Amino acid sequence: MRPLIIIVSLFITALGTTGAWAHAHLDHASPAVDSTVPTAPHEITLWFTQNLEAVFSTVEVFDGNGGRVDEGKPNISGNTMRVALKPLPPGTYRVHWHALSVDTHTTDGTFTFKVSGT
Repeated sequence: MRPLIIIVSLFITALGTTGAWAHAHLDHASPAVDSTVPTAPHEITLWFTQNLEAVFSTVEVFDGNGGRVDEGKPNISGNTMRVALKPLPPGTYRVHWHALSVDTHTTDGTFTFKVSGT
């Protein structure tokens, strides 16, 4: 009986650990999080740890005055989200994303990048 209790306990623990991985977290981005780039990018690309539900996932990019500089609705394919950008002058830009993974868990976050113009 004791080995059965141990096996069941390990199984339940493993299931609990799997649930923690069931969210689409930002894996990496281009431009990179908190980076400085010499020239303005034409788009932002975000890669997540899980595939996304395109209808419910968004990304917005703001300039230093709070104005939107993205071109609207992102293009989402699998675990990748892209949004085109308006021409960007040198400055600091804030990226805010909201992701709904295919397993219905939501995550969101914000990061900045800078365009140096040199």
